Amino acid sequence: MNSILPQPSSENSAQNARQPITPEWLSRPSTEVAPDLLGCTLVRQVESGQIYRGLIVETEAYAPGDPACHAYRRPTKRNQVMFGAAGMTYVYLIYGMYHCLNVVTDLDGVPSAVLIRALELETVPPWSGQKERKLNRIAAGPGKLCRAFNIDLSLSAQALLPEQPLWLEHRSPTFEHKLEQGAIAFVQTTRIGLTQGTDIPWRWYIKDCPAVSKL
Repeated sequence: MNSILPQPSSENSAQNARQPITPEWLSRPSTEVAPDLLGCTLVRQVESGQIYRGLIVETEAYAPGDPACHAYRRPTKRNQVMFGAAGMTYVYLIYGMYHCLNVVTDLDGVPSAVLIRALELETVPPWSGQKERKLNRIAAGPGKLCRAFNIDLSLSAQALLPEQPLWLEHRSPTFEHKLEQGAIAFVQTTRIGLTQGTDIPWRWYIKDCPAVSKL
């Protein structure tokens, strides 16, 4: 399958203008936000001011009462941000080497978040060390996308707002049109790599997208 990223020309670039996602839009249950984030864009701005973008193609939801959620038992120093207002980042480390990026959702005091599992990149960040021919696989997994966008624990508990290191942008009109016409479809299934809550179908991804993570 070819890239599903919008390819605006000079004629339609205006209609594909990207609108930032607000904390209010994220102040919903993670199970609603997770599929709605498919086709949206994660934006990374580095210290030099250079901006990199990736289309969100795979997500997972975590919510109260979910045994796989980091906030399942009680607040801790690590998960405290999940108990706060929506629109913040929650970054954690797994296996001592891979970072994972989550978007805090729902109302203040309701611990829930969406894990961004995979991105389809627009360009290859210079620090990735990857070649252009592997573009679809550079961010095909939560650890890969954090490495590709240079995301680590220093970016946890940060507001997702324009001109910050990270923010989110809504789907383009082109993507919405393709979705409405059936040219793009979503798949809902169970989450990956868990020991608890394995039967809960809270993972979503764009069907046939080559940038989705592999089992």
